[in-house]
Amino acid sequence: MSDFVALKYDYVIVGGGSAGCVLAARLSEHSSNNVLLLEAGEDHPPGRVPPELLDSFAGTAHSNPRFTWAGFTAAFQPKPSNAADERKRPRYTAGRVMGGGSSINGMCANRGLPTDYDEWEAKGAKGWGWDGVLPFFKKLESDRDFQGPLHNVGGPIGIRRLFQDEWPGYTSAVMHAVEESGWKNIGDQNGVFSDGYFPLSINNIDDQRVSAATAYLTSEVRARKNFSIVGQATVQHLLFKGRKVVGVRVRRPDGEIDVWANEVIVSAGALQSPTMLLRSGIGPAEELSALGIDVVVDRRGVGKHLMEHPGVNFGSYMKQGARLTSGLRRQMLAGLRWSSGLDGIPEGDMYLVPTNKAAWHDVGSRLGLVMIWVNRSYSTGEVRLKSTDPTARPDVDFDMCSDWRDLERLVMGTRMAIKLHQNQVIRDAVHEIFPISYSPLARKIAVYSPWNKFQTWVAGQVMDILPVARKLIIKNLIADGPAIDDLLSDRSVVEQWIRSTVVGHWHASCTCRMGAEDDPGAVTDSSGRVYGVGGLRICDASIMPMVPCANTNLPTIMLGEKVASAILSE
Repeated sequence: MSDFVALKYDYVIVGGGSAGCVLAARLSEHSSNNVLLLEAGEDHPPGRVPPELLDSFAGTAHSNPRFTWAGFTAAFQPKPSNAADERKRPRYTAGRVMGGGSSINGMCANRGLPTDYDEWEAKGAKGWGWDGVLPFFKKLESDRDFQGPLHNVGGPIGIRRLFQDEWPGYTSAVMHAVEESGWKNIGDQNGVFSDGYFPLSINNIDDQRVSAATAYLTSEVRARKNFSIVGQATVQHLLFKGRKVVGVRVRRPDGEIDVWANEVIVSAGALQSPTMLLRSGIGPAEELSALGIDVVVDRRGVGKHLMEHPGVNFGSYMKQGARLTSGLRRQMLAGLRWSSGLDGIPEGDMYLVPTNKAAWHDVGSRLGLVMIWVNRSYSTGEVRLKSTDPTARPDVDFDMCSDWRDLERLVMGTRMAIKLHQNQVIRDAVHEIFPISYSPLARKIAVYSPWNKFQTWVAGQVMDILPVARKLIIKNLIADGPAIDDLLSDRSVVEQWIRSTVVGHWHASCTCRMGAEDDPGAVTDSSGRVYGVGGLRICDASIMPMVPCANTNLPTIMLGEKVASAILSE
């Protein structure tokens, strides 16, 4: 246990993810604060970051079990109303490495829309309207392409874009079809909030990932005498004195230890943070009692209101000239934000992204995808304990498309995607076009291993040479669902396809949401303090009142900046 320089700290931060790294760096700026950052996964100081974590192609890290939690599964599909629950529960990838999700995700650095944050404030998160969060979005960024009152050039997170002249063939074809459908290039998705297409803003500089770990936990920050980092340290549960949290019990490879704190900040993510609270006796009393857990605080919102961006995918087998060009690792380069026009729903509620490579392996390098998701979703799920065992994974149920508005808009998005793929410029770039239905075998092959690398190399060669084999592999491995014509002609077919194939985009959020104290579903106040408990805050995507119209990484880093500022001002 020699990594612990003390057994009591002013702040113990549980989780070195997108928000945890920010909190650690900002709180330790004040030399009077003694700060400890605990991360369950590996810690990689500057100069020793594995190349997989720096790679511009996110799948290299995302598919590697070394950097992710084992055993996490989730139900995406809507719950059956009367029948037995036989839904698939595929692996849900969550980062287990310093930097958390920011070290393995797709590096999409978008803020969302001003209406997102104004709605946060309307839901009880005082001070979290657009005017309240914009200074912290600016504080975190160093934008290489756009300046002006909405941007900053001096923040830790470098942001850039690959513009239209750098897009490879498949991406160019899809966005050409988008433009011919009537949308314009708005350029800056973080500063222009109308509908349109744009080069994706990415936290990637010099063709390398800029994670929260590399940006905030620099050599200078790590050298601070009042700051300690301990990796491979899994927090078992919180320690209490009455209703005040006074520390955490930590498990490391060499044993367990209790670490004490004036304040504990849980930053373990939208799946792990509620799990930790529930395991420690904070949550719905009836659920905790049923598991034999002593109830410290009855707060029924813990683990509820789980949100994501439900979506479906269309695939294409790209011709050689449409694939990633030599030397280009980045596969997601452009996007489209558009409005469904459904009554009562804010503009910019839908999203479309082409990707010029579907997976890390040789079959994936031949497949292009068009991802369509509901940017402003309404369906909610939950995270529940299955066991008091601190090593047991929770039951994660997204219950996607349980709200009719989400299903209706995915029907609209599916039809729009089919129409796009009828454009001749896309058809000239690909051999086959098909709706994606991920089979268990496809999910198994998506996990990085030398055997999977060999299998997919063989399959890729065969698919290029033999069209019959290509069609057979696509049908049995990737697209074992309905044909495109059936999706277009029969409403019941497209609805069933959506219900059976809907997936999330690693944007889990809202399970410990901010809100007013008299809101029974709220868990924290506007500075992350947990209601009914002393000495405890939460700061990660779980405290979002609703998932924003954005990939959640940049909003989560913003959360860290704003909560750190609130703590330091108290």
